[in-house]
Amino acid sequence: MPVRTERVKIEGGSLFACLREADVPDAPTILLSNSLATTHRLWEGQVAFLARRYRVIRYDTRGHGGSDVPPGRYSFDQLAADALAVLDHFGIERSAFLGISLGGLTGIGLALSHPDRVERLVCCDARADAPAAVLSAWEERIATVRRDGVGSLAAPTLERWLSPEFRAGEPAGVGQLEAMFRETPVDGYINCVSALWRLDYLNRLGELRVPTLYVVGAKDAAAPVAAMEDMARRTPGAKLVVIDGSAHLPNLDNRTAFNAAIAPFLGLAS
Repeated sequence: MPVRTERVKIEGGSLFACLREADVPDAPTILLSNSLATTHRLWEGQVAFLARRYRVIRYDTRGHGGSDVPPGRYSFDQLAADALAVLDHFGIERSAFLGISLGGLTGIGLALSHPDRVERLVCCDARADAPAAVLSAWEERIATVRRDGVGSLAAPTLERWLSPEFRAGEPAGVGQLEAMFRETPVDGYINCVSALWRLDYLNRLGELRVPTLYVVGAKDAAAPVAAMEDMARRTPGAKLVVIDGSAHLPNLDNRTAFNAAIAPFLGLAS
């Protein structure tokens, strides 16, 4: 099935977006949102699977991939508005949403601000707060990025983000992720980190009124299982699935288990 690419206008520029039509007629839509320092290509292992039931829309977060890098520090209000702009561009009234890390938090922001536009939410490997230790780590990474570029973070970050088994057995997949890091503009990275720096969704999760599934890798150090268990407790009716053996990107390092985990919630046969 061919993929259609589009430019989506946002304040200060435009986003790269692409649509893969569903394998069935009259299909609902699912919108996919990527993590920091990656692009829409992060979801390659889910597109064909999701297209069994959904029209699949992916886009590059502002400051990443083929999207523009509008000036100024970004906020989750802006990132959620960008996701809404993508839906509006394609004429989608309501959509399921699947996001990981930064993208998962963007989904929470969209569900909080426009619950009428989100049919259901899958938020993966994302923590809804920014404790002091996390802020200190971001300070160090920003200093490194300013000095050496985003690509300099690829090796240490992917060691945390991917299981040892995946890193050893899938060099091509690791290489693709490293390329995404190298291609990420410094300003795009830092501006998105600014949104994470001001993260304050934890105490608002009780306001969520859309069906919500949280997914986390059992070995994720960036968004620990305990943190996501707390998020699930705070979110009315939410469920949590833990992917054994996976780290921060279970959709990549354990694609089979990840797809099986989201399938019942999204009405797909695994």
